Amino acid sequence: MSTKILDSIDIIRKQMQGQKLTKEELYKIVEDVVNNRLPDVAIAAFIVSQEIRPLSLDEVADLTMAMVETGKTTDFGPNTVDKHSIGGVPGNKVSLLIVPIIAASGLKIPKTSSRSITTIGTADTFETLAPVELRLEEVIDVVNKVNGCIVWGGSLDIAPADDIFIKKVEHVLRIDPVSQMLASILAKKVAMGSKYLVLDIPQGKGTKAPTYEDAIKLAQMFVELGTKLGMQIEVAITYGDQPVGHAVGPALEAKEALKTLEGTIVSSSLVEKSAGLAGILLEMTGKVPSGRGIDIAKQVLSSGKALKKIKEIIEAQGGNPNIKSDDIPVGNYSEVIESQNDGYVVSIDNKSIMAIVRAAGAPEDRGAGIVIHKKGGRYVKKGEPIMTIYSNSETRLDEALQLARTLQPILIEGMIRRRIKVSKVFPEHVE
Repeated sequence: MSTKILDSIDIIRKQMQGQKLTKEELYKIVEDVVNNRLPDVAIAAFIVSQEIRPLSLDEVADLTMAMVETGKTTDFGPNTVDKHSIGGVPGNKVSLLIVPIIAASGLKIPKTSSRSITTIGTADTFETLAPVELRLEEVIDVVNKVNGCIVWGGSLDIAPADDIFIKKVEHVLRIDPVSQMLASILAKKVAMGSKYLVLDIPQGKGTKAPTYEDAIKLAQMFVELGTKLGMQIEVAITYGDQPVGHAVGPALEAKEALKTLEGTIVSSSLVEKSAGLAGILLEMTGKVPSGRGIDIAKQVLSSGKALKKIKEIIEAQGGNPNIKSDDIPVGNYSEVIESQNDGYVVSIDNKSIMAIVRAAGAPEDRGAGIVIHKKGGRYVKKGEPIMTIYSNSETRLDEALQLARTLQPILIEGMIRRRIKVSKVFPEHVE
């Protein structure tokens, strides 16, 4: 084992013991990861130890810049913006609306996205419409031509250490330590030259911010890190107790997003969230007056300008610009789950939804997924469909169906949850 490997392993051991790492030490680890000098177990130790003891904000800032400096970078100018969600909520296909809204408004938005980790990745969804594995030079051409893109960050050689961390550890263990998540997100944005970023933090059961206090703490960390990295960041804490829209799964989500762009409002929550986040970016850059962002974003959406722009982006990335929502194929096999009783949808379990979607074959099977027919607060009659599961495999569909029956992710109850009455007390029998 060479001295260089021992150096990095000693640094990781120091980190595992709870000691703070210097900028040079963090750079050394990242450099060795990128150059394939570290064994997988050492990389795993670096990530897992962050799950136990998160890095300080100064360490995260240094780690972020180390990840940036060991990869390629680009710059699209002062009006470059981006949007990112920290994930955790199924069906969060808002980027497919936000990117064309922003690009149609004259700002540049080079959207780099991830593949599935805890939920379906935006790259997995957009790949049903156009290629997402572009080289950086191709992305530069696309963005300069149509103002925006939606691509997989792993094909660009920007912050390459991040893709190694995700592939070798986070995908395998299904963990995403907070400090590593901060560095991962911001390294990609800094590398792409983004000057403004709106950060979506879904808050709710099963998300990365279960309580409002968790969301606030995380938001403050992102805003402070933005200052350290020379980027203006605003955070939107969003509703995360149930999926965004009705569809979960690559093709189903793309279908729902494109249908919305075409003018059919499938889900008001999808429109409100997308327009709200796009509106923040428009206000941050001074493109529109404060307080007018969401209204202007909705106008761009309803006018057809966003639809025109998404077609331009699809074509620039090598897809078919004439594709319509009805053209997107979904799973050949499907099964409807009906409500077993009358009542209201009182909760939807996000983690159970994702477990069922994965059992059906997503994201590898693009057509696999779920359409949720009734969401929180809706009244359901016995026998009404509450969920449809799709798959291109009969076997996988059966597995997903059995899991759905076991997990029961959609809870339906009447308005009276429990009846309590005074117990009758009978006197003891007297001889």
